[in-house]
Amino acid sequence: MNLIFRLIKVLIAARFGTALGVLDVSVIRLRVWPNDLDFNLHMNNGRYLTLMDLGRIDLMARNGSLRVFRQRRWMPVVAAQTITFRRSLKPLQVFELHTRVVCWDEEFVYMEQTFLSDGRIAALALVRAAFVDDGRKVPATEVLEAVGLRRRSPSMPSGIKAWSAVEDWHRESSTTEIRRRAALPAEEAPEEPKP
Repeated sequence: MNLIFRLIKVLIAARFGTALGVLDVSVIRLRVWPNDLDFNLHMNNGRYLTLMDLGRIDLMARNGSLRVFRQRRWMPVVAAQTITFRRSLKPLQVFELHTRVVCWDEEFVYMEQTFLSDGRIAALALVRAAFVDDGRKVPATEVLEAVGLRRRSPSMPSGIKAWSAVEDWHRESSTTEIRRRAALPAEEAPEEPKP
């Protein structure tokens, strides 16, 4: 987290803000500062991912789960994320970041994060998060029960199912490929295809 002043502001606002339920939407207002810009003088694509941390922290702080996670020493970690950019955010532009839990399965919680400016979507992201306790992945259902949510997941949208399947395939195929390459002597390793 390299946005310490924004983080402090989010935590203070969450402390005195309206409490949220686990399935409610967190909304934080932010501004594009000069250090958020890239060479094209709009918000850098990597900065969106960093700011998404603030949205998730606000949601967890306001729904009480952050306190539970700290007590149990569970670390929320991003397992995968994807983002689609629709329009640029310009210098000093004010925007909102909306964060919500969409659904979950045995392993992961799936969240949607939306950047909005002037009522229009600037970027839309999906996040697959896991919770880790001393190297052990905590089942998502156990995590949600710990924060007082004892219900089935809302149905998983077909787009998230497809994205999750791709992420599972990518994780498995990458691991298999790395192991395969590691087992070959250097002279037998296949050459990388040339672009």
